Amino acid sequence: MENKFFPCLRFVFAILLTMGISLTFIVPAAVAHCDTLDGPVVKTAETALQTGDITPVLKWVKEEDEAEIKDLFKKTLVVRSKGKEARELADRYFLETLVRLHRAGEGMPYTGLKPAGAVAPAVVEADKALESGSAENLIKLITEAASQGIQERFDQAKEAKKHADLDVKDGRVFVEAYVQFTHYVEKLHLDAAGSPEHHHGMHEPASDEHSEH
Repeated sequence: MENKFFPCLRFVFAILLTMGISLTFIVPAAVAHCDTLDGPVVKTAETALQTGDITPVLKWVKEEDEAEIKDLFKKTLVVRSKGKEARELADRYFLETLVRLHRAGEGMPYTGLKPAGAVAPAVVEADKALESGSAENLIKLITEAASQGIQERFDQAKEAKKHADLDVKDGRVFVEAYVQFTHYVEKLHLDAAGSPEHHHGMHEPASDEHSEH
């Protein structure tokens, strides 16, 4: 679990695009999974509490927060030895504090620990890829979703184009389909071709010149 680090690469946004979500309106927390009970931060912390070794946890917080987490970790180990209820309360407080500091280090708000399973399929597959050492399944997942998204929008635009010059109403139907199609493939390509972002939740929407047709 020590090496399970998810850097939230830009290609995660591509899978969101395939679901029809505009990057302009994405809430950064929508793609983060570091605040879920089955996310890498919590899993690393749970292992550390079992082994008594805080070292693997420290990579998830900024250097200035190390002292606080180390101190809390020591106290948690003491309290959790007092019985089941004490352990559950101590563990929960430690996990919440750790995730809160991790999110703050990213400049993101902490809104509580999310239940297990509250993670997008692409993110789950990304973690599996890092665990297995192969991105084959992740690439397949995103490629198939992107292909389907392109094909659906292409078919709509193609069909609408047949009637685009018959009257104004049909023409506007085509324009709407055309805009959705071209914006979709443009953003998808920009994300796929761009450099990885190593900061959680950060993404710059397309500039105005790329958004006009």
